[in-house]
Amino acid sequence: MAALAVSYFNVSSPLTSSRDLSTHFSFSFISNSSASFANVKNPIKLHSHSLQFHQVASFLRKSRDAPAPTSASMATGWKEDLPPALTSTSDPPPIFDGTTRLYISYTCPYAQRVWITRNCKGLQDKIKLVPVDLQNRPTWYKEKVYPPNKVPSLEHNNEVKGESLDLIKYIDSNFDGPSLFPDDTAKKELAEELFAYTGLFNQALVSLFKGDASEAGTALDFIETTLSKYDDGPFFLGQFSLVDIAYAPFIERFQPALLDLRKYDITEGRPNLSAWIEEMKKNEGYNQTRRDPKEHVETYKKRFLAPL
Repeated sequence: MAALAVSYFNVSSPLTSSRDLSTHFSFSFISNSSASFANVKNPIKLHSHSLQFHQVASFLRKSRDAPAPTSASMATGWKEDLPPALTSTSDPPPIFDGTTRLYISYTCPYAQRVWITRNCKGLQDKIKLVPVDLQNRPTWYKEKVYPPNKVPSLEHNNEVKGESLDLIKYIDSNFDGPSLFPDDTAKKELAEELFAYTGLFNQALVSLFKGDASEAGTALDFIETTLSKYDDGPFFLGQFSLVDIAYAPFIERFQPALLDLRKYDITEGRPNLSAWIEEMKKNEGYNQTRRDPKEHVETYKKRFLAPL
């Protein structure tokens, strides 16, 4: 038998969505085996006539099976209809009209970093996603948007900025949403070291596709050791941060592709890395950007199809 307790504070307008309910109400749904609570400040006991039961029941049906957000690693639950990629025949958007736009490719790991950051900050309604087909990119992108002709790029405040690591820091610092960078000085220093290491890490893993396992093993062991540095969480800095975002798109690709093409399991003998991968899969903001592992395998087959 389950019991429902409800409390609220100073509600003056009709509630029509689960987000409104979660903002204004405190719920506890108690069963024989578990209880979950969402707390608000200064709750006042709700009289039975103040809220229709079906609204509460609807909220609970939508949320009871979802894990409670415990850190910035959890997104807001926004479900986004992804627009088609723009091609050489597509018209340009009205550039510098006050809209903030993130130009990406759905297949680019560098662009994925910034896309993840946008999602984890809950900025889907603040930063418009503009995907570009890199195999058939529009000429206006280079001429009018970003002369380096690469993705990602961010159009904001009448400027266009690029470079994925710079952009994830920029979005975290200049937009609302949960902070994705630590205040702790030691963690900040480690974060910068790990940002700088991403290039070497990628090169080392790519060398494994070419048959050289020595550099890859060293790089993966370094990641494994680093993931054990803090015990306040399974991520690089303990709690989820921009560092996890910087590495996630590449590990997402390397893991299935190396297993298929080279029969190399990057998690074998590396429990911290394995745990990190599983935790990242729980991140909704990241999951909204992930692609089918089979697509990654096919991409790397085209790049490294020659036998060893």
